[in-house]
Parts: sequence; C-alpha cells; structure tokens
Amino acid sequence: MRALLLRDLALAVRAGGGFGLGLSFFLIVTVLVPFAVGPDTGTLASIAPGVLWIGALLACLLSLDRILALDWEDGSLDLLATAPLPLEGIVTVKALAHWITTGLPLVAAAPALGVLLSLPGPGYLWLFVSLLLGTPALSVIGTFGAALVVGLKRGGLLMSLLVLPLYVPTLIFGAEVARRGAEGLDVQTPLLMLAGISTGSLALLPFAAAAVLRVNLR
Repeated sequence: MRALLLRDLALAVRAGGGFGLGLSFFLIVTVLVPFAVGPDTGTLASIAPGVLWIGALLACLLSLDRILALDWEDGSLDLLATAPLPLEGIVTVKALAHWITTGLPLVAAAPALGVLLSLPGPGYLWLFVSLLLGTPALSVIGTFGAALVVGLKRGGLLMSLLVLPLYVPTLIFGAEVARRGAEGLDVQTPLLMLAGISTGSLALLPFAAAAVLRVNLR
C-alpha cells in the first residue's frame, strides 16, 4: 500500500492538477472576493468562513477526475483490480493520495488566506480545525464520484453534478464551525456533525466505490 501511495503522489505531481493547481485556484477565489463585495472589513469578516470553505471545496473538485482517470487510460486500473490488495484498500489509498496533494495544502494555506478576508482572530484556529476534519470527506466522496464515471468520455462534468450535492452537508457544517468559532460561539454540535460525516464517509464509501469499480471494469 505504501508503494501505491508513493506512486499516486508522484503521478499527481507529474501530471499536473496536484497541490499547485488547487492552491492557485484557492488563492484566486480569495483575492477576487474583496473586489466583488467591496473592501469593508465587517462585510468580509462575516462572509470569510463561507467563502474560504467554498474555495476549498471547489479547489478539491478540480482534481477529482484525475484520481482514477490516469490509471484507466494506461491500463493500470485493470492490473490493480487483480492485485492481492483488496480493491477497497486501493480506493482508500487513492483518496489518501488526493487528500495529501490537494486537501492538506488547502488546510495549511487557509489561515494565511483568511487574512485577505479579514477573518476574526478566534476564527483562524476553527477554520483550520474544520478544514482538517472536513477535507478527508471531500476526498473520499470525490473518489466515489470518480469511480462512478471511470471510463466515460468527458465524465468530468457528470462527476461534478454527482459529487456536488454530496458535498453540501460537509460544506454546511464545516463553514458553520468556522463561523461560530470566529464569533466566539459554541462549536460542539457542528464539529461533531462534521467529524461524523468524515468518519462515516471513510467507513462506507471505499466499499461503495470498490463495488462500482468492479461493475465498471467488467
């Protein structure tokens, strides 16, 4: 599994669409928002948690089609499906590689980009915590979406339409954790809900994605 993880990390960097693309998109969204809504710090502070979460979600979405597409194109996916490693484990490694190359850099960059949106001081920690808890769910759900459309020509748009509704609960509770934290309110309920979504996704979706892959590879 470690060799597969290292291979996927190398492919993500070489093929483009790795952490560089996601961070660039995240930065662009953060920089453009003040131009659209105005420089008023009060307005920016009130919308900062939601904007940063939307930016992180869309940045993750950019690279989802590469999770399995490259392996499908060169025939590696068929070989991986017949390997001794369970297909559920392969899917989990794919999701982990996506999170390391896309989700983790976004988690690290978000507090710095929060400065551009005048995020209140108490919100930085909770923004970091919410993204750290929520981005694994984005990667796992995205891997499931990639499995649904693997082998389809121009399946990126279809995958986005399938995945975005599944992202909504993570977005709602993640942004709520950051918003409540920035306002000094209790964050326990949305934080537990966000943690539940991530752990539930990690527990269930690799099996669902593996089942879909078995059907698509027949």
